[in-house]
Amino acid sequence: MPGASYQERRGQIETYFDRTAADAWSKLTSDVKVSRIRATVRAGRDEMRQTLLDWLPADLAGKRLLDAGCGTGALAVEAARRGAEVVAIDVAPTLIEIARERAPRDLGSGSVSFQAGDMLDPAHGHFDHVVAMDSLIHYRPQDVVKVLAGLAERTSGSVLFTYAPKTLLLAIMHAAGRFFPRGDRAPAIEPVSQGTLRGLLDAETSLRGWRPERTRRVSVGFYTSQALQLVRA
Repeated sequence: MPGASYQERRGQIETYFDRTAADAWSKLTSDVKVSRIRATVRAGRDEMRQTLLDWLPADLAGKRLLDAGCGTGALAVEAARRGAEVVAIDVAPTLIEIARERAPRDLGSGSVSFQAGDMLDPAHGHFDHVVAMDSLIHYRPQDVVKVLAGLAERTSGSVLFTYAPKTLLLAIMHAAGRFFPRGDRAPAIEPVSQGTLRGLLDAETSLRGWRPERTRRVSVGFYTSQALQLVRA
């Protein structure tokens, strides 16, 4: 399980997205007009969400799916429309309330349970698939791998997640973020190279039964994120 550094950063993320950024995140994940910069982030997130959905089975009837870090719930709703029983978790209660308000009443045979809490809580049960879209990018790579190992222990099919690839643009943005007032700063993104991440995954004994299957980078304006699919070997 992740250590103290994970818990400390998790607390920072909860505070930021539940208070400082809740309104901005609500607008970003809606269809209201936003700035050009945020429009590129919205477009990038839409493309990444579709990528992860494309990697899931088209028919999820009878399957349980964990949306780990669900935000305002767009991916969870789409998975439910495919018939999945979705448990959608986020650390920020405010975002969960927005997700509940936006969720359509008719999801066919699927369902979504939106909950504020810890994605690693074993009380959530076991799953066929886990998706963690942009919810691990603020954690140290070592902690990310421990989180993935914890999720994989309760997953029978696939674990899909995204990470921040180490690029020049992200390095510049990370440096520029230091000039914002401390109270306005988002928790820092933790970029990692593909080689370093693969090495950490290979070294994690709890993931010995898993292997990387597909990967794809989405880069749209100010949004850059890399998706990786883990499946049982």
